[in-house]
Amino acid sequence: MTNAADRGRPAVVVVMGVASSGKTSLGERLAARLGWPFRDADSFHPPENVAKMAGGTPLTDEDRKPWLAAIAAWIDELRAQGAHGIVTCSALKRAYREVIVGDRPDVALVYLRGTRELIGRRMAARQHHFMPAALLDSQFAVLEEPGPDERPLVVSVEDTKDAIVQEVVDRLGL
Repeated sequence: MTNAADRGRPAVVVVMGVASSGKTSLGERLAARLGWPFRDADSFHPPENVAKMAGGTPLTDEDRKPWLAAIAAWIDELRAQGAHGIVTCSALKRAYREVIVGDRPDVALVYLRGTRELIGRRMAARQHHFMPAALLDSQFAVLEEPGPDERPLVVSVEDTKDAIVQEVVDRLGL
């Protein structure tokens, strides 16, 4: 366990939410503010998954197992070193969160919550980004919002990016 965990502060922060909820933006901003390393979950995919997605084939839960295991291994490596980190991951299903957060008391789960309408508008306004509305709809359909037993910090995406960063820092005691 890290010294930070002994003081009740998380060693690792996992930022979750549907596509275009602002995970990467928040993760990068938190990492810059705190001086912690940042990883996007996409960087953990094995080559087979990348090839499958590039070919337009959706991943199955079986495909996701090595990906989730790699994220969990990075988290556990940081914890073992007494280090900190931030990782973003859609983590839409409880089963995925059980792998990457589980019962690790020093890993905080930050859930970026927003309505389909708001996130859809933001997605449509982004330049150089294309995601069909059907994909966003499927994300909301699959989403299993974290329950109280998962100890999530639920943050509305309605505020500004800077305000969201400040809220996370304040509420997690960072």
